[in-house]
Amino acid sequence: ALCLDFVNTISAHVGSGALEYLNSYEDLVVWCRHTGTLGDEETTNLLNHASRHPKRAAATLVQVIVLRETIYRVLITTMDGAEPTEEDVELLNTALEQALSQLRIKPQQGVFEWTWSDGKELDRILWPIVRSAADLLTSEQLRWVGQCGREGCDWLFLDRSKNHSRRWCSMGMCGSRVKSRRYYHRRQEGGISTRYV
Repeated sequence: ALCLDFVNTISAHVGSGALEYLNSYEDLVVWCRHTGTLGDEETTNLLNHASRHPKRAAATLVQVIVLRETIYRVLITTMDGAEPTEEDVELLNTALEQALSQLRIKPQQGVFEWTWSDGKELDRILWPIVRSAADLLTSEQLRWVGQCGREGCDWLFLDRSKNHSRRWCSMGMCGSRVKSRRYYHRRQEGGISTRYV
């Protein structure tokens, strides 16, 4: 889910020493291009517009970070079986109202598809993210949102495994680290050297 990838643009939401991946508006545009929410032309236009309006770009980045943390809190609170705060829900609804007002339908080879209004608004980058969050929060898939079980990682993921027992955000990263650490400790406890001759 796009909104979960967005939430995971910081290495951890709690504790100190977190690694922030969105340090500039340009970082945000590059991330959006990577996720496919922006095309090449849109990317170029937004970068050019941001370079001409640096203060607005900086303000938009602050807005983006606030929204990211709001989505994270709403999801985590819901996963814990509690109600999110009215303030967080209101902030998300305000962003959703702005985003949906820009949603359009466009004929494409005999069918219609969803698209966004044209424009150079710097905050247009948020529109598909907010819609993704709303879609997830109102879907059956909300119950499949999980949080990484590795200590020091609080990334969220959508558990699409057959029995919904996934434990890590990424088997290739966190999962393999946890398993390697367990393997190392088992060998140490068993008195087996881990050195190679």
